[in-house]
Amino acid sequence: MKKARGILAVTVATLALNPEVWAQETSGNQHAELAKAVSAAKVSLEKGLTAGATEGKPISAKFEVEDGKLQLSVYTMKGDKFYEVVVDHQTGKVTKTEPITEGEDLAAAKSQSAAMGKAKISLREAVGKAVAKRKGFLAVSLVAEIKDSHPVADVSLVKGEEWETVTEKLD
Repeated sequence: MKKARGILAVTVATLALNPEVWAQETSGNQHAELAKAVSAAKVSLEKGLTAGATEGKPISAKFEVEDGKLQLSVYTMKGDKFYEVVVDHQTGKVTKTEPITEGEDLAAAKSQSAAMGKAKISLREAVGKAVAKRKGFLAVSLVAEIKDSHPVADVSLVKGEEWETVTEKLD
């Protein structure tokens, strides 16, 4: 069972970076597990972004189930360095900050940083807009990126068993 949960964490992390394939590659059981866990969290993605901002400018964020436990990660940039900031989903306090220094995570962080460099609104504002337009939905993840030369945030939302990914303009 632990291996399956580890696979879920990897799947969610991968899909958070590629939200357009979210619905295609995440099984119904994984969706259900994550949706249930997120609905029980006391801290929203928006509040997690605020907490994560104490460690740099947020460039993406996501809830994920890792080793059977819900985790809220906010990815930030400070200067030319990148970090994964883990926020306790019950208290809203930062519990861990780790540098991102290599591999696909670093490449994704650089791409997200480029998008946020062109952004005129924060990710927190973008998530707030996405949630406000969709009554009853909770934000699960968001990723800043460049689409058609414009910065946007792809926001994945859940309401019960219903999932949706929307794009909010950042400029």
